[in-house]
Amino acid sequence: MPSFLGIDSGLTVTKAVLFDVDGTQIAVARRRVPQHIPKAKWVERDMLGLWFATAEAIREAIQKSHRSARDILGVSVTAHGDGIYLLDRDGKPVRAGILSLDSRAGEQVRAWQSDGKSQSALVLTGQVPHVSAPSALLAWIKAYEPDNYRRIAHVLSCKDWLRYCLCAQIGTDRTEASTSFTDVHTQQYSSAAMSLYGLEHIESALPDIHDSSEIVGEVTQTSAQLTGLCLGTPVVAGLHDVTASALGIGGQKSNMVDIVAGTYSINEIVSEAPIVDGQWFCRNGLSDGQWNNMAISPASSANYDWFLDTLCGADKSLAATEGTDIHNSIAAEMQPALTNPSSLLFHPYLFGSPYGDEASGSFLGLRAWHDRGHMLAAVLEGIAFNHRVHVEALKTAFSFHEARLTGGVSRHPVFAQLFADILGLPVHVLNTDESAAFGAVLCAGVGAGVYKHPHDDPRDLSALTTSYYPDVQKKPIYEEKFQLFHQLTISLNNAWLDIERFAKQQDRA
Repeated sequence: MPSFLGIDSGLTVTKAVLFDVDGTQIAVARRRVPQHIPKAKWVERDMLGLWFATAEAIREAIQKSHRSARDILGVSVTAHGDGIYLLDRDGKPVRAGILSLDSRAGEQVRAWQSDGKSQSALVLTGQVPHVSAPSALLAWIKAYEPDNYRRIAHVLSCKDWLRYCLCAQIGTDRTEASTSFTDVHTQQYSSAAMSLYGLEHIESALPDIHDSSEIVGEVTQTSAQLTGLCLGTPVVAGLHDVTASALGIGGQKSNMVDIVAGTYSINEIVSEAPIVDGQWFCRNGLSDGQWNNMAISPASSANYDWFLDTLCGADKSLAATEGTDIHNSIAAEMQPALTNPSSLLFHPYLFGSPYGDEASGSFLGLRAWHDRGHMLAAVLEGIAFNHRVHVEALKTAFSFHEARLTGGVSRHPVFAQLFADILGLPVHVLNTDESAAFGAVLCAGVGAGVYKHPHDDPRDLSALTTSYYPDVQKKPIYEEKFQLFHQLTISLNNAWLDIERFAKQQDRA
């Protein structure tokens, strides 16, 4: 039976997923990709290591499928957005890839905020630059790695690097092109944007823009040998992972907010006209003449993963040994604290925040009678509160009364119900594990002529969807707790600045 391959490369794991043309998942293979943190605020990865890990995952997925690689009609890639992957004139990496968790460019961003460039960028590009934006990272490289800057011939995203490895064609798609340098109205590259950031000398390094479903190349002999794919298998342009995730759960529709609770807190809604505000990024949508309005911050379920790794290590090892689900046992432990919400609060800013790179994670209101279950409940509430901050911002300009949720924490009913209670919205969860990979596959299917357009989803979405509705008894409790969370966030701003100054003094010492 014909199939498609979707590649989804995140910040810690790269995956290869095979789907039948009817949307049935056939096989999945994963590889963890190490992050390198050589200095504070630097988060990098080896680009070749990422490609080899992805190639291994592809080969394993094909083997696990017990299908012939000749059945694969097309390949599409999605991956983490922002960050930067640079190539020289020979198509070789200039330096390690920089991930979207990186915050080394805080100085550049603060300077642009002070001199008015951020506001000019908002008007021109539909978004203010942030620490992991390509604009800020390129400005940092220009200032601190001038030799590397001079070697830059191609400025790529993670997805476009993997696509290049597959088919030896350099390019990008509409959604990825708009992370820094497109005019919000024309949806094409803007020379004025490059000049605004002082990057006009490398404007030629920006990759050509293609439709996400356009066939842009074929699997090369080298990549076929590494991956097990057939020589000549079509490769489409692919798309940014936040768009792919929303598409894969039946989202990207103007009447509903799409929420991705992954490493990043992603909250997005599409529009048929550009609506610009500093509270969100107004980036290119999947189709020409469509915009994706994204309120985001690096402050979501990665905090939950940190908690499990740091404070539940023995439980994780036991669950792995016994073949049980760590999330079920943890959910049971925190259930009393969710049934009767406590005063304990957590700010989920371990990896970043909507308030700048100085903000940090913290428990507030911690008392001797609070146990691990209370702390975990506070972590998950804090994650949902941060999503609500972004959702409330989007409500000021867009009309929606429901949400679709995907991401790691969405798979457990307790967590999904918590989102419904805190957001005060019906929350719909599609019972599928690999939504981003399937979003990419929908584009591959269009390129192969199997689907008419990316929204031509062959699955029965209603049968796959579980809906959660706000608990009317908890609504006033969480409303009050959210207001306290928000108030304390504002109050902590000066404290975070003081902590950051102290940290810098210790680094210098």
